[in-house]
Amino acid sequence: MKTKKTYAVFGLGRYGIAVAKELVENGMEVIAIDAEQKIVNDVAAYLPVCKCADVTDPEVISRLGISNIDTVIICMASNLEASVMAVTLCKEAGVKRVIAKCANEMHQKILLRVGADQVVFPENESGIRLAKNLLSSGFIDMISLSKDVSVIEIDVKDEWCGKNLIELNLRQKYGLNIVAFKKGENVNVNINPEQPLEAETTLIVIANIAKLGKLK
Repeated sequence: MKTKKTYAVFGLGRYGIAVAKELVENGMEVIAIDAEQKIVNDVAAYLPVCKCADVTDPEVISRLGISNIDTVIICMASNLEASVMAVTLCKEAGVKRVIAKCANEMHQKILLRVGADQVVFPENESGIRLAKNLLSSGFIDMISLSKDVSVIEIDVKDEWCGKNLIELNLRQKYGLNIVAFKKGENVNVNINPEQPLEAETTLIVIANIAKLGKLK
């Protein structure tokens, strides 16, 4: 049984390298791919599985076993055509989650239309931050306040529904300090610890990074 999530990073510019390196340093299985051999040679020292390949070729996607990868991050924002083809091929191969970096809002719409599950703007989300969000499985977003503390948005888990914060004791178990409830566009900072949690609610919390793994 596979215990670790697997990742592939297409395009090894500054952003792609940052994502791949952060994932590798946290013990994840990562295959890093770029079309230029020189780039692959340069990063091979710290990205153990690094390939020179054309990810717009269906045969390459098949040969590399991309269908077995949990999440593919496509970091080729300067080449929309290549990004679109890579997204399409990954989704056709059955990849569950495809994240694509984009250059502008028009490219974002196109990439979402062809099947990307998430599109990120590099000026709004650094490669390291994206990697940390991926590592913190189940979290919607994470903003670091310091090396040890982050603000997290996390969906209420199914097993939490109908229970209140006193019963769940999230602070003691996971180091989660609840600061607000969010449902749709409404954010409520007046927290009643005896109020049962509802489905489709997001908790905004301040958390110790070291304890986040317990929630995976």
